[in-house]
Amino acid sequence: MNDEQTLPEEEIEDRLLEETAKGEGMVITPDDLPHAKIVVMRNNAPTDDAFEVRGKAVIGRNDDVLGPVDIDLSPLPDGTFISRKHAEIRNEDGRWLIKDLGSSNGTFVMGDSDFEKLEDEREITDGQSIAFGNVTFRFEVAQPEAPIAAPADEVPEPESTNYP
Repeated sequence: MNDEQTLPEEEIEDRLLEETAKGEGMVITPDDLPHAKIVVMRNNAPTDDAFEVRGKAVIGRNDDVLGPVDIDLSPLPDGTFISRKHAEIRNEDGRWLIKDLGSSNGTFVMGDSDFEKLEDEREITDGQSIAFGNVTFRFEVAQPEAPIAAPADEVPEPESTNYP
């Protein structure tokens, strides 16, 4: 009787991809993170001003004392209504979340018919309107690409299809 178990070819490939991803030399780049963007809206129309969010971003105004933020809105005409560390948008387990970081003029999310001021962290979805102070944005989620742990030509061929 043979104590070794033979695995299906798909499971062998999955194990190799997982082991390769865990191995040294694998680096997660910003391109690997979920990404979205916030687009400045004026008169209910999108403008050319858009800011990319990759995984997580602190939104506000750069400050010499508090340091930089991930998305600096100070160049916008209404940037003075945005706090230095105004809000955070992040992706957690495939869900996009937004929270106010104690801003002076508030962070708002479009509800059923009007903007609602954030009191707690809240999920946001593709196409939803959000506002920092009096600056309105449309939140847009980028379409995810299929995750790849390693290029196919870099995955080593299995020496054996038998595993103990």
